[in-house]
Amino acid sequence: MSRTDADTASPDLERAVRERYARGAERIEPELCCPIEGYDALLLANLPAEIVERDYGCGDPSRWVGEGESVVDLGSGSGKIAYVLAQKVGARGRVLGVDFNDPMLELARRHQASMADKLGYANVRFAKGRIQDLALDLELADAWLAAHPARDLAGIDAFEAECARLRREAPLCADEGADVVVSNCVLNLVRPEDKRALFAEIFRVLRRGGRAVISDIVCDEAPTAAMRADPGLWSGCLSGAFLEAEFLDAFEEAGFHGIEVLARTEKPWRTVEGIEFRSVTVRAFKGKQGPCLERRQAVLYKGPWKEVRDDDGHAFPRGLRVAVCDKTFRLMTGPGSPYARDVVGIEPRVAVPLEEAGPFACRGTSLRSPRETKGDGYAQTTGGGEAGSDESCC
Repeated sequence: MSRTDADTASPDLERAVRERYARGAERIEPELCCPIEGYDALLLANLPAEIVERDYGCGDPSRWVGEGESVVDLGSGSGKIAYVLAQKVGARGRVLGVDFNDPMLELARRHQASMADKLGYANVRFAKGRIQDLALDLELADAWLAAHPARDLAGIDAFEAECARLRREAPLCADEGADVVVSNCVLNLVRPEDKRALFAEIFRVLRRGGRAVISDIVCDEAPTAAMRADPGLWSGCLSGAFLEAEFLDAFEEAGFHGIEVLARTEKPWRTVEGIEFRSVTVRAFKGKQGPCLERRQAVLYKGPWKEVRDDDGHAFPRGLRVAVCDKTFRLMTGPGSPYARDVVGIEPRVAVPLEEAGPFACRGTSLRSPRETKGDGYAQTTGGGEAGSDESCC
């Protein structure tokens, strides 16, 4: 959805989303989003048929999640992705499915015991919440409201105060508690005015070094005003779709780095009034925030592009040793780094202790002299190894 569009989703559109997905929990809605093939058949084989049949996603973010990880699944729906993830993360991992739709939550929850018996462990739970407000547990809020009905403005104020307390003292998703946040064709259903908060919430709940893997619908041109006002198109994952470039921009604006399109359908899923709608899966990492320290490290970009630029504006010309701060060095060369396959990390011959590192001027691009890396007094001379030895070269 273009950020130049000031109009917002009306209550009628929100109601259309709730009602359509409620119907989708009870019977198959074939036109709801664009379910894909390609899921691991062995993992799907363990799932009840009604969960698989009522999948209304547009991608498979689960394929980029690993063993032992803690995952939050936004808009978990029938529970399909959550139960697939339960098998991928294993007994040491944890999966939290968050959804606002009561019939979908009931569908997902009624299979928890049988799935735990089948897998031999219970590592999944489902909670009621809005994905743009992951701190508020709506079931706790509903319980309080049932005991303290709001009959006037004072009652509304009291309820809002209780919601603030719940966010603070009993958050549904705590700060930096997840290794991965996934979602499958749900972000487009959030109101335009709430989308910035949505990305901020995804960022908040991820630990440093964590990542978001999001499958969603994007469009090549902005939907028209008439399309945005159409409840059927909105609840069908079309009217609220992001413009493709702005979808990536939203991750960057939230503070993510290493933003990458992992999958993109070439053929549009739907075309409406000449506007093409297709599925993409994007991965983005958290962790570039923090001080920049000088430890005499460098990064060499291997190619094939003549030059690339990272999310902080550093340029990396092919084949040159670019001076970087310790934080950038770790981001680009550490385990699981999205950049590691394309760069060579060059450490100094004598490591600079972290406690002795001074500030690094992390603006622009500067090269690192090999002499600076090796040290001014370095004057070693080596000879070639004998043929067949481990030191032999050529």
